Formats: sequence, C-alpha cells, structure tokens
Amino acid sequence: MNFTFHYLLMANHIMLQKQLFNNIKDLKLTLGQPKVLDYLRQNDGAMQKDIAQGCHIEAASLSTILNGMEKNGLITRNIDKYNRRNINIFMTEKGKEICKRIEQEFITIEKKAFYNFSEKEIQKLTEYMIKIYNNLEE
Repeated sequence: MNFTFHYLLMANHIMLQKQLFNNIKDLKLTLGQPKVLDYLRQNDGAMQKDIAQGCHIEAASLSTILNGMEKNGLITRNIDKYNRRNINIFMTEKGKEICKRIEQEFITIEKKAFYNFSEKEIQKLTEYMIKIYNNLEE
C-alpha cells in the first residue's frame, strides 16, 4: 500500500486515540473529554470559546462535551466576577485526578510511539509537526 501523508496523519491519530481509550476505558470518558481536560490542565478557568478554539472543537459540540463532564463531576462552570456574561470552566478535584491519569497514559503511548527513535529524531519530528500545524492554521 502506498501511504500518503494525510492517510498517515489520520491513521496515527486514530491509533493514538484507540490506544488511549483502551487504556482509560475504566474512566468512562467520551470522545473529546480527554482533550478538554488536557486543555484545562494548562488553562483552568478558561472560557468556553477559548476551550473550543484551543481544542479545535465546534462550540455546539463542546457544549455537549462540557454538559457530560459537568454531570459526571469533572468540571464546574462559574460566572466571571468581572463580567457576568462570561462563564469560566474549572476542573474539579475529580477532574484533576483523571487529568493526571490521562497525562500518564499519553506519556506511556508516546514512549511506545517513539520506540527506536533518537532524541534528535523526536525533536525534528516535533519541529516538522509544528511547522505543518502553523502552515495549516493560517
């Protein structure tokens, strides 16, 4: 089979996602929730529009994801004290614990993915992926 670049990107993404969800099936997370938790890990208290943009998720889809996360006690929504029209999303303690687990699973998966890669190869691949991302973001 002749592997095209776009096929390899999609296939690797799906394989990573399958591996992650297989490793965390006991957490009963839905598609999109690990990505949101990972975003909140660095941006706890973010507004919904910023989460959508940061996770590349449509606002309507994110709303559904956040509703499920709130129902399962992973996040809370708080009205911004400076602008009552803004709602900030915060991880609960339960959300933070699950986030730590997801972070460890990503480390494990990346170790597996980069087996037999040198540090220089990993660095170069990361640089190339950032370049591709920046080119496509414009």
